[in-house]
Amino acid sequence: MTRSNTASYPSIIIIGAGFGGLGMAIKLKKAGIDSFTVLEKGSSVGGTWRDNTYPGAACDVQSHFYSYSFEPKHDWTRKFGLQHEILGYMEHCVEKYALSNHIRFSCPVSKARFDDARNQWKVTLANGEELTANVMITATGQLNQPAWPQIAGMERFTGKLFHSARWDHSYDFANKRVAVIGTGASAIQFVPELAKTVKSLNLFQRSAPWVLPKPDRPFRPWEQSLFRAVPAWDRLYRYLIYWKNESRALAVTKFKGLLGIFARQARREARNHVTNQEKLKHVIPDYQIGCKRILISNDWYPAINQANVRLVTDAIDHIDTDGVVTRDGQHYPVDAIVCGTGFKASDFLAPMEISGRAGMSLNKAWEAGASAFKGITVSGFPNLFMLYGPNTNLAHNSIVFMLESQIRYVLDALEALKKYPGSAMDVREDRQERFSSVVQEGLEHSVWSSGCSSWYLDANGKNTVNWPGFTFTYRLATRRVDTADYQFIDPPRNA
Repeated sequence: MTRSNTASYPSIIIIGAGFGGLGMAIKLKKAGIDSFTVLEKGSSVGGTWRDNTYPGAACDVQSHFYSYSFEPKHDWTRKFGLQHEILGYMEHCVEKYALSNHIRFSCPVSKARFDDARNQWKVTLANGEELTANVMITATGQLNQPAWPQIAGMERFTGKLFHSARWDHSYDFANKRVAVIGTGASAIQFVPELAKTVKSLNLFQRSAPWVLPKPDRPFRPWEQSLFRAVPAWDRLYRYLIYWKNESRALAVTKFKGLLGIFARQARREARNHVTNQEKLKHVIPDYQIGCKRILISNDWYPAINQANVRLVTDAIDHIDTDGVVTRDGQHYPVDAIVCGTGFKASDFLAPMEISGRAGMSLNKAWEAGASAFKGITVSGFPNLFMLYGPNTNLAHNSIVFMLESQIRYVLDALEALKKYPGSAMDVREDRQERFSSVVQEGLEHSVWSSGCSSWYLDANGKNTVNWPGFTFTYRLATRRVDTADYQFIDPPRNA
């Protein structure tokens, strides 16, 4: 562990070097706290932006708002950032804030246990090495574990098969027969790119996504110069993006009737680009718009309309040695299968095994569904703080804004701990339950509860992912730590 010159600050382990982990590390340094180590399972920083390198990978939140408020980037090439540019921004932050010495790469965490006798977290790496710290901050994200489809016979396929989040760039798709399973946010981006080079593409769709046009374009050189020369304009531009995005929360949480405007726009977009009437029948969803993630793209419908793209809506029965077989008995011979089936978003902190006070398992505590006080702390797990925890995901704005709110809250918690060296703060169970009840009540009236199945819901059908309101209300709720929400556990004697 890196040790602080200021003994009153607790030692800290941060798990994950994506936007959350790096932002937390930067803010710790800005606060004069050096007693932290970042554990990263990969060989470099970036999280989901390191892992998802598929063709066409880009963000669906505007560049200027999908970045730290304290570290503006004036030379974004496009209104919506591309994968390599976002990753480059994160690498720039590591260099500028001298984080390299704090990060340990290729260090996946297998388990973490709270030591009641010492008020410390004991973190065990996959190689068996054990580290200790007073505070553990998890920043593992919600989009880090690929969700593989449960289809019989996948192991029998003799061609190339991989998940879009683990793209095999060594494989040449030119003139290949390809199957893509899934039509979610990743497929929306890579299918149009694949369609340009493959011989044929069989797109297996379980349910159609709602797709709106993407208001994207390159920034002109004079615009980049203006952002750089007039910081106030850069701040105003970011401010305008925030409120434009924030207004969408009204539609998804309060006034669902407003979503009809977007539905009409999506239908019009499909009809303008998909001339094949059989395909058109299957690309317009039959569920309430917004119930699943609304996607944005300018080339999805034109790609669907291409002659070499076949839209398959019959359910897959199994996979054999050389193709995909649907339940109606149709066999689709292919050379490669790409699974665009998303992530295990509701499996928070998995596959790590987390044990709290008296050996309580986090899996046990969450057996009825993941929940956390303000999405950050869990009763029975002292000095554990989560970034991007349960019910802090968004469907209308930038998660980086939410992360910065959480980071500020954690910093305030560290200030509280500094006053009581060696102590541990454990959120009171009644405060957590009250907060979770309010969240779930808000979700009951949202569009996400309109009857569809989505990755927002866990195995029990509970929405453990989304925040049911405005981001400014979340920021207000996390502006400071109310110590009355916590029980402070005194340091053990003779520890």
